[in-house]
Amino acid sequence: MRNCIGARQSRKDDERGLPPLRRNRLLAGKGEGQVAASLNAAAVDGRRLTGMGEIMLGYMMLALFFVTFSMLANRVANSVVTAPMAFLGFGALLAGLGMVPDEGSERALHLVTEIALIILLFFDAAKIDQGALLRRNVWPRRMLAIGMPLGFLIGTMLAWLLLPAWPLALAALAAAILLPTDVALGQPVITNVAIPDRPRRAITVESGLNDGLALPLVLLMAALAAPGGMDPGGGWLLFGLKQVTLGPLMGGAIGTIGGFALLWAKRTRSTADIHEGIGALALAALAYLTATTIGGNGFISAFVAGLGFGAVVRGRCAFVYEFTESEGQLLSWTAFLLLGAVLVPQAAADLTLGSLAFILACLLIVRPLAIWVSLIGTDAKPVTRIFLGWFGPRGLATALFALLVFEQLEPGSGEYILHLAVNAVWISAILHGVSAGPVARWYARRLGQDASEGPIGSASPRNAGARE
Repeated sequence: MRNCIGARQSRKDDERGLPPLRRNRLLAGKGEGQVAASLNAAAVDGRRLTGMGEIMLGYMMLALFFVTFSMLANRVANSVVTAPMAFLGFGALLAGLGMVPDEGSERALHLVTEIALIILLFFDAAKIDQGALLRRNVWPRRMLAIGMPLGFLIGTMLAWLLLPAWPLALAALAAAILLPTDVALGQPVITNVAIPDRPRRAITVESGLNDGLALPLVLLMAALAAPGGMDPGGGWLLFGLKQVTLGPLMGGAIGTIGGFALLWAKRTRSTADIHEGIGALALAALAYLTATTIGGNGFISAFVAGLGFGAVVRGRCAFVYEFTESEGQLLSWTAFLLLGAVLVPQAAADLTLGSLAFILACLLIVRPLAIWVSLIGTDAKPVTRIFLGWFGPRGLATALFALLVFEQLEPGSGEYILHLAVNAVWISAILHGVSAGPVARWYARRLGQDASEGPIGSASPRNAGARE
């Protein structure tokens, strides 16, 4: 080995000692292959540098967009454009310009979406007035116990009719994935103080719990659509029971104990405001991870943990709500941005008339009809049934569940389901975002301050979470 190295060095020294003309001829005689290889390597390096430059430019545009949107957030909130619409659109723009890296993007989308959903579930539940919920909970109970199963059945039948090439199991999976509603897309309504507290509370509770309740159904339908897929030990019945029992039990215990621990630390001056917020975020993650580890439903656990946490700390740790609201908002914006950048362009390109018809049917027929029927016999007025039926936007949970079952399904079926779910998200973001303000004003005007619906909210959303 050393002799070879010495020989190569000797030849290089000899070449340096030759006259320039002879040295050039000698180098030229080394063969065109080495020159071609050098040129190819240089071209590859150039393309790599160009690609890195495009990605860095994309990051710069992304940072600039976050800054600009943050400065204009109030103006945007008063328009027909919502934050999910803006970030979905900007993500799609970055993808169209080729500024989204292929490697790791889908994994980042999955992770950020899951974290954002956990945080939003926890803190939306923490802001609920638990006393009022215990006194008047018939609306969300009926929407979950009657509206969800009815919506699944109607959605399955419509999917089977509108997508005749799909087998029944795949049609049922599509209906199950489009069942959960989104707390992030529902923010323009949930935070609108012109709407009475009771309908807003019903929307929050339903959207918080239907994510977790829909997940076992989604996994079951995916197993039926792909027989070689997931097979939980002990059977599906036991799996479902563990999901809906262990999740709430673990979440309630962790949220309540965590709330008392936070108050103790605050009373003994063992912590500060900024650390309280970080601890609350970690508490949401702990509830999700613990429930998932023991076989419970992590999303239900996170929501119930928020209920327990809010019941304990309400009115005593206002900064926790302020801190976590901004963190949750950032995660939500990032999740929609990644969704727009990674999945929306391809899904929109593959949108068929049948898929579009099914998505619109789910938004305009399936949910409104299921909610209307579920509230028959209650004190909900017809205008309230219409309002609750319309405001069930599909968002992060729908996209996340489609990503969860994508690998389990056959290649063609997985792409169909994923693209259907993503198209439902951006279509819902547009329809519900544009209609949120006008429909909310119409509803408040029609309803007035009817005592049966609850008083009109008078506090800002952030302070309301701390005082209710």
